[in-house]
Amino acid sequence: MKLREIPAADFDLAMTLDSGQVFHWEKVDGGFIGTIGQRAIYVEQAGGILRVSHSPEELVRNYFALDHSLAEVCASFPDDPIMNAARSFCRGLRIIRQPKWECLATFICSSMKQVAHIRQISQALRKRFGNARTIENGVSGNRATWTGKPARVDEPGGESIKRVVYAFPRPQQLAQSSEEELRECALGYRARNLLATARLVGSGAADLEAWSALPDADLREKLCALPGVGAKIANCVMLFAYERRRAFPIDVWIERVLRQQYFPRTKKISAEQLRTFSETYFGEHGGYAQQYLFHHARMIKSAKARAPRAAAAKK
Repeated sequence: MKLREIPAADFDLAMTLDSGQVFHWEKVDGGFIGTIGQRAIYVEQAGGILRVSHSPEELVRNYFALDHSLAEVCASFPDDPIMNAARSFCRGLRIIRQPKWECLATFICSSMKQVAHIRQISQALRKRFGNARTIENGVSGNRATWTGKPARVDEPGGESIKRVVYAFPRPQQLAQSSEEELRECALGYRARNLLATARLVGSGAADLEAWSALPDADLREKLCALPGVGAKIANCVMLFAYERRRAFPIDVWIERVLRQQYFPRTKKISAEQLRTFSETYFGEHGGYAQQYLFHHARMIKSAKARAPRAAAAKK
């Protein structure tokens, strides 16, 4: 199977998919498999080129926001040591344009959960309620990357294989489920909120597409009125699904960064003060700044946690 090549300068595919925006992409040897909406794709990166299967170029370019000028985005960041370190570390990280319902539902499931747990919930929902999609490689004797054999996806000489992935369930599909069934996907108390919101969206009572025309304040108000959605989740959805780049989600990671790095001598600072500061200090691309700070903080902590284990293994 011939892969489509798409120019993707100033883009880091692996970092973007591992930065806590989306939770369903699966690494397979030299690339990733997942879905964009209801379409299954395989994607890999070679320098400034993406090689993809099963998807129109415009769909891929739009999803990975390849039209965003990262030079312009990064130039808008405040010039301080913390932001500069995050910007340098996260070079090539882009804000993905996610399908609105999938993004909203996933972040409802994310409340008080770590990334690994969110990934497990997303996969469980997809497998139980979503539509199966098949990526088939090997037509005419091509060998797929994910066989684990030393051959490219479009290289001849291997066997034909299929890989099944699952699209995120549509709101109507989840609306027909029960809270008990959703709890079986490890949602816990989030099951009730997800079910209620799925029924609102599925019935059209909450028109996510129509909300695109709303100004930021009205959009945030609409989102926060949905079951299971507070300010942090609303800002995530605004940033990742509605492309409101000033939206600045504040979770425990970002709150820690703000308190320790920007207000180290302030013993008491309220959540409202942090929100006001972040909305003004980080500017028109504050959402990008937040994502860079978030990913940098996670990776630094992960590296520190691995260091003692690596040292012990050498002894």
